[in-house]
Amino acid sequence: MARVSGEDEAMLQAMLRQLFQSVKEKITGAPSLECAEEILLHLEETDENFHNYEFVKYLRQYICNTLGSMIEEEMEKWTSDQNQGEEFGYDTVVQHVTKRTQESKEYKEMIQSLKNIMMIVVESMINKFEEDEIRSQERQKKIQKEKSSSYCTDNCSDSDSSFNQSYKFCQGKLQLILDQLDPGQPKEVRYEALQTLCSAPPSDVLNCENWTTLCEKLTVYLSDPDPVFSDRILKFYAQTFTLSPLHMTKEIYTSLAKYLELYFVSRENHIPTLSTGIDISNPNVTHLLKKIRLLNEYQKEAPSFWIRHPEKYMEEIVESTLSLLSVKHDQSHLVSQKILDPIYFLALVDTKAVWFKKWMHAYYSRTAVLRLLEKKYKSLITTAVQQCVQYFELCETMKGDEVLGHSKSCGIKQKTFYYSGQELQYIYFIHSLSLLGRLLIYTQGRKLFPIKLKTRKENYSPASMATEVLCILCDQKECAIECLYNNTVIEALLQPIHNLMKGTKAAPNCSETALIHIAHILARIASVEEGLTLLLYGENMNSSEEKSPTGAHLIAQFSKKLLDEDISIFSGSEMFPVVKGAFTSVCRQIYGTCEGLQVLIPYSLHESIAKAWKKTSLLSERIPTPVEGSDSVSLVSQESQNIMAWEENLLDDLLNFAATPKGLLLLQRTGAINECVTFMFNQYAKKLQISRHKKFDYGVLVTQVASTAAGAVALQNSGFVNAIITELWANLECGRDDVRVTHPRYTPVDPIDQSCQKSFLALVNLLSYPAVFELVGNQSLPNKAEYSLREVPTSVIDIIDRLIILNSEAKIRSLFNYEQSHIFGLRLLSVVCCDLDALLLLEAQYQVSEMLLNAQEENTLETSESHRDFIIDSLSVERNHVLVRLNLIGGPMERILPPRLLEKGNEPYPWPMFSSYPLPNCYLSDCVTRSTDLKQDSDLGKLLLCFKMSDKQTAWIENCRRQFCKIMKAKPDIISGGALVELLEKFVLHLSESPSECYFPSVEYTATDANVKNENLSSVQQLGIKMTVRYGKFLNLLKDGAENDLTLVLKHCERFLKQQQASVKSSLLCLQRSHTGHDWFVSSLFIIMLGDKEKTFQFLQQFSRLLTSAFLWLPRLHISRYLPVDTIESGIHPVYFCSTHYIEMLLKAEVPLVFSAFHMSGFAPSQICLQWITQCFWNYLDWVEICHYIATCVFLGPDYQVYICIAIFKHLQQDILQHTQTQDLQVFLKEEALHGFRVSDYFEYMEILEQNYRPVLLRDMRNIRVQST
Repeated sequence: MARVSGEDEAMLQAMLRQLFQSVKEKITGAPSLECAEEILLHLEETDENFHNYEFVKYLRQYICNTLGSMIEEEMEKWTSDQNQGEEFGYDTVVQHVTKRTQESKEYKEMIQSLKNIMMIVVESMINKFEEDEIRSQERQKKIQKEKSSSYCTDNCSDSDSSFNQSYKFCQGKLQLILDQLDPGQPKEVRYEALQTLCSAPPSDVLNCENWTTLCEKLTVYLSDPDPVFSDRILKFYAQTFTLSPLHMTKEIYTSLAKYLELYFVSRENHIPTLSTGIDISNPNVTHLLKKIRLLNEYQKEAPSFWIRHPEKYMEEIVESTLSLLSVKHDQSHLVSQKILDPIYFLALVDTKAVWFKKWMHAYYSRTAVLRLLEKKYKSLITTAVQQCVQYFELCETMKGDEVLGHSKSCGIKQKTFYYSGQELQYIYFIHSLSLLGRLLIYTQGRKLFPIKLKTRKENYSPASMATEVLCILCDQKECAIECLYNNTVIEALLQPIHNLMKGTKAAPNCSETALIHIAHILARIASVEEGLTLLLYGENMNSSEEKSPTGAHLIAQFSKKLLDEDISIFSGSEMFPVVKGAFTSVCRQIYGTCEGLQVLIPYSLHESIAKAWKKTSLLSERIPTPVEGSDSVSLVSQESQNIMAWEENLLDDLLNFAATPKGLLLLQRTGAINECVTFMFNQYAKKLQISRHKKFDYGVLVTQVASTAAGAVALQNSGFVNAIITELWANLECGRDDVRVTHPRYTPVDPIDQSCQKSFLALVNLLSYPAVFELVGNQSLPNKAEYSLREVPTSVIDIIDRLIILNSEAKIRSLFNYEQSHIFGLRLLSVVCCDLDALLLLEAQYQVSEMLLNAQEENTLETSESHRDFIIDSLSVERNHVLVRLNLIGGPMERILPPRLLEKGNEPYPWPMFSSYPLPNCYLSDCVTRSTDLKQDSDLGKLLLCFKMSDKQTAWIENCRRQFCKIMKAKPDIISGGALVELLEKFVLHLSESPSECYFPSVEYTATDANVKNENLSSVQQLGIKMTVRYGKFLNLLKDGAENDLTLVLKHCERFLKQQQASVKSSLLCLQRSHTGHDWFVSSLFIIMLGDKEKTFQFLQQFSRLLTSAFLWLPRLHISRYLPVDTIESGIHPVYFCSTHYIEMLLKAEVPLVFSAFHMSGFAPSQICLQWITQCFWNYLDWVEICHYIATCVFLGPDYQVYICIAIFKHLQQDILQHTQTQDLQVFLKEEALHGFRVSDYFEYMEILEQNYRPVLLRDMRNIRVQST
């Protein structure tokens, strides 16, 4: 036991007094002891002065002195291990060091020492408090005596005293009560003695020396035949439990538990049997249940305060309880004649074993419970398991509906005073299941299993409570992995489905209710990564022995049969739609993931769900209008509600296909995309009406849908875009009406106010290029002469007109918060224009740069006749940043973007502003140098030598690829300039001459320059040509005249690709013309070929025959006849539904933290990857890395496009996690270049990815084309 000096004890008491004095109001205002304890436990979160309390400082210093050196050693060790490349999984340094510290011997010793010190101090304070109370009572007594002495003499009559506050309980009085309680005394005397005892302060009674004798006698008197007498004793017990400290109530509790144990063991007491049941109107049963309930109430209350007392008190309570519950009568007779054990009665008053849940919650008590169960009372667990098995057998021998009826009725009808044997079995079964389920949650609890039962070899799992417990286990990851996620459990759950799939004869007793429970459990399992993996691949993922289909296949087959109504056993049943809904929900959990969808695609569930939805939709239209006064009104109304609920359920199931890129393609093929998005918006709107703070979170779905043209149109038609913009305007320009009057609007500190941040991110997610083109393409700005202050924007065009292109005084005057609103618009423009196609479209339609330059010109002061200075303010700084971003192309080392923040000092903004092009030279990087000819390198020579070999078979191709990988790993800089041109030309030429390597057929093309010279390119293409030539000249790779040559190349490409396009009739703008954006791949290739138009187009003709062209050269497959018709009509490119689909799938497996970060941010990896790939990483990578990206995909295959994106996310992991916390992930990914990323640095990692995933990826990539029949 730790020793504390008098001085230290006084100091600690003073600290505690200060703490309690500060929180006195909070504690006294708490409705219960539990609430007061919760307040203290969460004090750090609620009290801003928490760290200023002397007691908190003392604790911190105590921990530092004891464990400080050990923590520092652990941190140093962790850091050194990390530097050596050791992996720690998901642990952060804090989690790791904390865990190691808590497991250490020093920590345990410190806790024990601290506990001992505080016990001494607290007990001393309690004693002092009691002494003060006694003195206070004596003073009160003395004052009372003085007042009464003038008119009364005090004869201290025992009969008159009622032991109220003026009378101190004494030793003689307790002895007198003991004598009066004797059974030989008259009834009235005994009643009065008990009344006196109940009126006295419990602490006074328990502090008397005769207390032990009294306790023993009270225990005996509990069996008194007089119900009034025994009830008064229970009243005394209840008062003691409520008003006394633990060390006193512990004795009362253990004596009551011991009495009950003896009561059940005694043969003299008439305890009911299972066959007779329990009649709670019987006085004996009533008195017994009162005692059990009092015990149970204390069981549930004790954990809230026993941690503040010595461990032995808690252990005595636990042991006396387990000892009581372990009482079992002779089991030799029939089960029906079995005398009920104590646990049956406890189950009656606490059916779900809440007492056990509370005891197991805290480590302090859980340790004692588990230790005692293991050493002395394991029979309690065995009995619980036995009960579950017996109840299952009872269910087997009776009709399912009858048992279910008993189960449901039990405990519901409050006027029922009788519990039959079957009902008691069910109640005890629930209690046992709750107890076992709670045990299985904890590691030490699981060590108590398996339990061996006599003559038993099987495990059983009965209905709804089993479902509840299994769901509890699913919520505990570690427990679920150990107990649930194995083939045995899955096979048991799927067995009824197996039987139903074989035919009705194989499943005579299978009910809809059982199937719904099974589906509920399977859905919970599928919602967790480990459970989903088990359903998809089984336990032995790599084993070839498993012949039977995995759980996911069986669930999909069964769900399809249900949806197609191919199972006759349930036809016509009212529960049939519920069963269908339950199993499609399981499928939804599976196909809502990339890997799950890959497994379920063969079953075409999207078609079955769409078919069922269309059928249900027709039914809902045919429901007759109810006639007033008709008896059928309620029936029609109920039928209508059921059909509408089923219709919404099916729409939700379809909508969840949009969670993945390939799933979104399948959804669009069903033709239900508009209805699904409308349903999603209605859900969003409902939540918006319920609470401003609990909106329906469809972030990732909206981002996926907005990444496609049809999806963007559906969002617009549903009202989603309108709602986002209206909400933005309310926050940006209006503010909330309910707070404006009492709380004046504050001046925002951040460029985008926190109230507008969510709307900003929603617009960033929405405005991918496909969405921008559909929502803005070919539309002019309103540019009104006047705008009403009440005129609220409702579309993207309105936002551009009102917040971005403020080119008139009318627009400026229409804004309440001009500066804040315009900065919002400029920030949005900056993010949207990171997509170069969106930049070119806005530039072509609205001349954005010209507007910004004019605004800068107007924002100047004339300092002399020949000189004007720019006014530096938040708007001019923002405009300057956007102008540089719009005009300058380059990777992280090739361009310099001015900051958006001012610097401290005399020159807050040293960056030059401008109001006309060209840009000042300071924004151009000096790092770009002309590439040198390195053809003399020996490794490069070996690679070029390969092309001269006559053998052009597979071995030759593999040899070339191997040599290319070797160079990329050792000397990546060699792959550039003239060497890169020669490598690409020769390799693609040889591949295009090999029939096995050609994916697309050869197309004859005879047009000359003269034939295409007069053809027109879109304004977007024309601006893209100027941008390309500007970038090529900056890189010193293009010369004068390059603009005309690139124009001719692009015109040839358009004609060449038109020959391979199909005719499509569609309302989508993107399908009404040739490729809508600029051809960034052709532009990149033109620069690689140093501006040689003949070489460029010749290469493209050869390259167009290869599979890689489908994924690198996006216009190659625009409305191409090589794609299925429904894919063409969807407007979705294979890069989206194939490449980005696998990027998301591999990201989840390879960089799970990043994948989780995307979902937490409500953003989809597919959208940013589509942007990177479409513009060939322009503005994200330096030129040499763009060359390496293209060369790697050409040489090694299109699947390397996926691996490079995964490598980028791996490279950005820390930045992504950081920006997830700051809630600007999508802005970071779109605006920031990929600093420090080099393709060559990740070659070894990408080779590992190729080994693991290439067969699946290439198979799917080859399946994009219409297969010949």
